[in-house]
Amino acid sequence: MLNLNGITVRLGGRTILNGATAALPPGSRVGLIGRNGAGKSTMVRVIAGLLEPDDGSADMPRGARIGYIAQEAPHGTATPFDTVLAADLERAELMHASETEQDAHKLGDIYERLIAIDAYTAPARAAQILIGLGFDEEMQAQPLDSFSGGWKMRVALAALLFSQPDLLLLDEPSNHLDLEAVMWLEDFLKGYQATIVVVSHERDFLNNVVDHILHLQDGKITLYPGGYDAFERQRAERMAQLAAAKASQDAQRAKLQEYVAKNSARASTAKQAQSRQKMLAKMQPIAEMANDPTLSFGFPDPTELRPPLITLDMASVGYSEVPILKRLNLRLDPDDRIALLGRNGNGKTTLARLLAAQLTPMDGGMSATSKMKVGYFTQYQVEELDTEDTPLEHMTRTMKGASPAAVRGQLGRFGFSGDKATTRVGKLSGGERARLALALITRDAPHLLILDEPTNHLDVDAREALVQALNDYSGAVVLVSHDRHMLELTADRLVLVDGGTAREFDGSIDDYIAFVLKGDAKPAAKAKKDKKAEAAAREREAALRKTVRELEEQTARLTRERNALDRAMFDPASAEPRFAKLSMGELSRQRADMQAKVEASEAKWLEASEALEVA
Repeated sequence: MLNLNGITVRLGGRTILNGATAALPPGSRVGLIGRNGAGKSTMVRVIAGLLEPDDGSADMPRGARIGYIAQEAPHGTATPFDTVLAADLERAELMHASETEQDAHKLGDIYERLIAIDAYTAPARAAQILIGLGFDEEMQAQPLDSFSGGWKMRVALAALLFSQPDLLLLDEPSNHLDLEAVMWLEDFLKGYQATIVVVSHERDFLNNVVDHILHLQDGKITLYPGGYDAFERQRAERMAQLAAAKASQDAQRAKLQEYVAKNSARASTAKQAQSRQKMLAKMQPIAEMANDPTLSFGFPDPTELRPPLITLDMASVGYSEVPILKRLNLRLDPDDRIALLGRNGNGKTTLARLLAAQLTPMDGGMSATSKMKVGYFTQYQVEELDTEDTPLEHMTRTMKGASPAAVRGQLGRFGFSGDKATTRVGKLSGGERARLALALITRDAPHLLILDEPTNHLDVDAREALVQALNDYSGAVVLVSHDRHMLELTADRLVLVDGGTAREFDGSIDDYIAFVLKGDAKPAAKAKKDKKAEAAAREREAALRKTVRELEEQTARLTRERNALDRAMFDPASAEPRFAKLSMGELSRQRADMQAKVEASEAKWLEASEALEVA
């Protein structure tokens, strides 16, 4: 299907691809992997026809359609639904022609072709893809310009999937997705009938989707059968073979060199020595597998603090006096490893910002240890790095008063030693910038690390190094990530942010995946629901929402009454006048009754909330 023939690309005086050659089987799903900066995106652009190679070619059957997401996100007043529908250019042209064509024979041909390409099921398919990527019915009808850049890129991905090209090119498609959308995308791609080439650094995604790995290293490509785990096993075997071959060659080289040194001056052995010298000259050195020093993450261990670090008690948080999350009850201890789960837009980042003290509670209580230091990582910090400065200048400015040795030491923990420390940020890869941001936020040994999508732009090896560093770190970690492999290896508590609150999820990541897939009931099945059933479901959901809202208000009212009784019992000077004449025994009895009412109301609220989630 796709033949890569000796592709060479030179950019800025540097050879990125050097005679890269491989033949991809028809209908294969190929994961293109390699270290950051190896040239994966360059290879994709060559295949897509957007970059002319200096030598070689990427060949496909004539007439094959290639699908690739443009760098610029779609924008304007069109809706996501209309944008996705318009991506099938043939359908759009035929639908227009069916409305304007007057010739009966031509009109018959048009209708025949429309039927052949399933044109009349297209709206349902478009809606199905958008639902899978997180767009509910209301979002599908909003103008593109009302969405953030990340959501616009989801629309671009939906349009690409809908267009069903013969060769589907995806360059890190999960970077703008949450875990739930990634799981849907995996399921979609496993059923895709044409050839796929996907650049990804997510081990689980590669294992679940691809059947071949195309490894790019030193400008060359090697095709391996199987998923990522199979590739790692084969690479380990290859490394062992290379090491053995190099050891054998080194021994042979030493033996030849010794012979030449001893026998060159003797007339009787000069010819043999010259022959061995030629053998040495022709011997191609076997390269060792590089031990990359940039695969370095080292979080400094914090001083010990008594638990808890943070306690939330019926807290609410949001923006501009509008709460996003309410009734938050959470305790965070010094050795906790918490993963925040839930779809984008449900409030994971809002909760992370509350824990980082970037937001304050609108209601309820939040207490935090006064000596606690927090390191909070977001993609915004990566994007805001000054491209003209060096890592050394960034760290020196951040670690005011620190010695040059301390500054260099912190940079060294994250692989910025030697020339790397004095390289301008503008010349660093996305993964290197992410490592620099992590180095900056951990400069003062924080007790709590809050990491919001830290793996974007990190390659597979760098992600493994980050997992190891987090497991070695002695502080607390709160993690938001769509990388299941990282969540499985680092988190021991799962907190689901959904339905306007956050609560512990009792189970593993696998349990959560099963929960999500069951709850989503597959977008295709949703699209086929009977209209009457949908209306009934909406009515049930509306009734449940009303019940939840009423129980929230009731619980808040009962809680205020209980707190008033507490003040009357323990601080009579601030008690309300209506409690002034009551005895301590009567106050205690009323307080016990009120506590029972609060607990009963909370139990009903929880039951209604859980029913609403599965409605």
